[in-house]
Amino acid sequence: MTFTVAVSGASGYAGGELLRLLADHPDFDVRTVTAHSNAGQPLTAVQPHLRSYTHLTLKETSPATLAGHDVVFLALPHGASGAIAAELSADTLVIDCGADHRLEEADDWAAFYGGDFHGAWEYGVPELPRLSSTQRSRLAGTRRIAAPGCNASTVALSLAPGIRAGVIEDADLVSVLAVGPSGAGRALKAHLLGSEILGSANPYAVGGTHRHIPEIQQALRWAGAASPTISFTPVIVPMSRGILATSTARIVPGTDAAAVRSAWEDAYAGEPFVQLLPEGQFPRTADVLGANTALIGLAVDEAAGRVVVVTAVDNLVKGTAGAAIQSANIALGLAEATGLPVNGVAP
Repeated sequence: MTFTVAVSGASGYAGGELLRLLADHPDFDVRTVTAHSNAGQPLTAVQPHLRSYTHLTLKETSPATLAGHDVVFLALPHGASGAIAAELSADTLVIDCGADHRLEEADDWAAFYGGDFHGAWEYGVPELPRLSSTQRSRLAGTRRIAAPGCNASTVALSLAPGIRAGVIEDADLVSVLAVGPSGAGRALKAHLLGSEILGSANPYAVGGTHRHIPEIQQALRWAGAASPTISFTPVIVPMSRGILATSTARIVPGTDAAAVRSAWEDAYAGEPFVQLLPEGQFPRTADVLGANTALIGLAVDEAAGRVVVVTAVDNLVKGTAGAAIQSANIALGLAEATGLPVNGVAP
């Protein structure tokens, strides 16, 4: 069976990556692409690398334009998806790549985003460990999915196995991330200009202000954390794509290194898209470029009594578009890996 697809926000980075991956998906037929200021232009005028879509013209983003499709991907700015999604049929599979439906608590939304709160949908990170299973079990058959924040899912995948297994403490969690500027979207921002970031590393949202913090804490609560506290610091580095997250946590006293490693081995055994590297190996962002793959390296710092988890993802694939399509596959009963690359691009 072929499912008809509409992609809103098709002129942006996330929308473009969705389209790149959907072009090779045997069960999805992209019929409609929408934008805001670029409406009326050929898609390839703003996404010239997407040569298989030369027949598509960007239309206005509205519920009427998106209606009538089997699957709708919303790749819109935060705060723009909720009202549109509310007008789409309950039978339509809607995947929101923005933040509007990620958070369960209205207070968290008010504190970090503001504006209307639209409620939580199922979280689109299938491999995320929960107390009794994984997030995958909640995606089958659903018709509303919230794709993750790229930084948030990377950190959650890094730490949730240790939380669930009870080998790390949920207080004093620390994550420092090297991130590419594409995670901030395609809109023109002076601090993201090439002349500003080339040859430099620039921290932002320092001191507990980043919007992904409550999303991380929520995911860790699902894994069993009672009241997780995390110091989270992203740093923009001069690479267009990628996240390298270094996360550390205190090891529960009396837990040996073998038990720590086993927690991550057990959590991701058999997962095609989240892979724990052999002991002593650590990933590079180059290893996951273009892939729907998260690579994890793990070490135990005996002197500090902490575990160190280093995770690499492509923020536009596993961090956003790939996670959205992977979750859509599950929701529709398709093979989970359909249309998704596990191999990166090198050099």
